[in-house]
Amino acid sequence: MLRLEKRIFTPIEKLKLGVDEISKGNYNVKVECDVPNDLGLLIYSFNEMAQKLYESEKIQNEYEENRKTLVANISHDLKTPITAIQGYIEALLDENIKIQGDKDKYLKTIHHNTVYINKLIDDLFLFSKLDMQKLDFAFESVGIGTFMDDFMEEYKFDLEEKNIQFQYISDLKQEYRVNLDGKRFHQAFNNIISNAVQHGPENDLSIRIKMYLQNDFICLAIEDNGYGIAEDKLPHIFERFYRIDIERKKEYMCTGLGLAITRELIEAHCGEITVSSKEKQGTCFTIKLPVLQEYRDESTT
Repeated sequence: MLRLEKRIFTPIEKLKLGVDEISKGNYNVKVECDVPNDLGLLIYSFNEMAQKLYESEKIQNEYEENRKTLVANISHDLKTPITAIQGYIEALLDENIKIQGDKDKYLKTIHHNTVYINKLIDDLFLFSKLDMQKLDFAFESVGIGTFMDDFMEEYKFDLEEKNIQFQYISDLKQEYRVNLDGKRFHQAFNNIISNAVQHGPENDLSIRIKMYLQNDFICLAIEDNGYGIAEDKLPHIFERFYRIDIERKKEYMCTGLGLAITRELIEAHCGEITVSSKEKQGTCFTIKLPVLQEYRDESTT
């Protein structure tokens, strides 16, 4: 009887208590059992099931919390420009506003805020698609050297028109192919360049891009000479709606989603993005994309 109690009755009683906890919605439960029989295997399977349920509930709770935060941030971010637009429209409707210069200023502000709202909605739409894993990708094998040569020509023309110093260097000794969705990669890359321009100094901004091979990855280092990012802020810059205070003032409104979207898009390419920065010494983002398997034997560190 003692043997039966130890090997059968006690484990069954423990298992029953565990099932009762699961039925109450408490998935953080584990049934202790060290009997090497079929009942022990059943309890082991029960513990695995409980752990999976607990992890699933944890993810669901985190998702719900993120959803609430997202809604709160959207409400706040939309309210500010909409209030400004409403105020300036009311001012324009005021018959006492007769000076053309004031009207032009008000219209410019209204346009600026509508552009921001449109950008916020675009970013939210893209991020929600990524979050639900419903964003379509059109990956194809691309020669990264040729792709980047053409890609950088566009930036060179655009940035030099804005009096921004631009330099692109490729250290690749041969052509390598990567799996790339050109449209989505452009969105990710453009978010980094836009950040450098919008957060950089008014004058003498320079952006330097270097492509090189490291192990089995194509690395793209995007470096600027801007104000840099404080060490305590670096771990948070890829979080949704996170904003970094900047010294200068500019007619610029940030959605706080750009770098979060960039990370999601790069990770969808099985890649990685990292950042290094020091205050008043600039910032460097590094994108890593895996070289396609058939080219890895030829790669060197």
